[in-house]
Parts: sequence; C-alpha cells; structure tokens
Amino acid sequence: MKGKLTCYIIDDEHLAQEILEEYVSKVPFLELRGTFMSPLEAASQLEEDKPDLLFLDVNMPDLDGLSFIPMLNPKPMIILTTAYDQYALKAFDLEVKDYLLKPFSFERFYKGVLRLYQEQSPKLLPEKKEVKTGSKHEQEYIFLKVGHRIQKIATRDIIFVEGMKDYLLLHTAREKIMTLLSFAKLEELLPPQGFARVHRSFMVAIDKIDHIEKNRIRLGDQIIPISDTYVEPFLQMLKGIQ
Repeated sequence: MKGKLTCYIIDDEHLAQEILEEYVSKVPFLELRGTFMSPLEAASQLEEDKPDLLFLDVNMPDLDGLSFIPMLNPKPMIILTTAYDQYALKAFDLEVKDYLLKPFSFERFYKGVLRLYQEQSPKLLPEKKEVKTGSKHEQEYIFLKVGHRIQKIATRDIIFVEGMKDYLLLHTAREKIMTLLSFAKLEELLPPQGFARVHRSFMVAIDKIDHIEKNRIRLGDQIIPISDTYVEPFLQMLKGIQ
C-alpha cells in the first residue's frame, strides 16, 4: 500500500455501483481500480492487482460473495455491502472487516473505511497515531461469537480469561462466556495495556489484580498462576504502566 487503499467494487446492481463509486470518490485515501458485475468478471484482475480492499455484494448470479471470499488468495480486506442482515454471522466467520447494510449513508461508509485505513497505515498518519493508540486503550467493548450469536462484551467486565483446549472461557463480573477463539486472536481485540497473558492457560485484566505474591495473582477470590515463560514480560509490563 502506497499512501492509499486500492479498492474494487463487485456488485450486480448498477445503482449500488454508482453509489459506491460516488462514496469512494469523496475519500482521498481510497483509489478505485475497477468495478465489476460479478466475482467471475473480477477474479483474474484481483489476482493480478492484489488490491487492499474489496467492496463485495452477497447475492449475485453465478457466484455469491460469501462463496467467493474463500477463493481469494491473497485475500484483501472485505467490506460486505448487502440488503440482507442474515449473513452477518457467516461474514463474522469469514473475518469480513465490515458489514454495510443497504441503503447505508456516506457517514457510515466513511467511518468503516477510515477505521481500516488507520489500522493499515499508521506510518502514513503520524498525527493520528497517538489518537489511535489511546482509543484502543480505552476500548469499551468487543464482539465475540458465542454459540450461534455474536455477543457484545464490555472489556471492563472481564476479570480473567481461561484457556480450555480450543475454547476460551471469559470470566466476567456477571457471567462466564465460552467462545471458540485463540489467545492470539483475543489479544488482537483487547486493549493491549489492559490485559496480560500470564500463563499458557490464563490472561488477566490488569485493573482487577488485588496483589501478586510469588508466582500467583489474586483477583478477588480467584488465584491465577504465573508461569516461568510469562513472568518476566508480565513484570516488565507492570513497570511500564507505573
């Protein structure tokens, strides 16, 4: 990426194409490289050009957008643009970056692409870097797939996270929440200065720690072990917070 996010539009509706093209033209950090009526039309050019971002409709003839996503290699960032809300869970599984429900406003469109641009190009936005870091530290909630739903979880409610094979169990102030997720992925979602991995099977909320004694952490009535692998980086992190 060189200063701008290169993007393509795939939508079989001419009006939807025109609206997206108009929205993209208003955003200085977006560069539209092409517009297509179907994934099959776009496939070869996407493979050759390797864009940063793809605006993709879901319901299209021959090949729908959700089926097309796993075929992309390399896969660009995907923003789904659809008139139907029932695909949100499938989109979550496919790691789609945003889900724009038609008809969407320019304000909603801009909020989504700006977030992606700030995530992908911090070096190009030095004046935004401090703001971005602060907002992540102050992030109030995350969304996780829990069973057949996507659940909003307030980060301030999380006390600690326990690994259970392929699942994570989030212990919150009010409930325990089980989600199919790795620690590495969860660490990407949580504010980095708010949580620390202290064991292969445990992550703790820094502000919920009552005290640390030897290689154990007290959080209310819970005792969490600190393994030798994590003790040094954990203590260094605490020093950095002081």
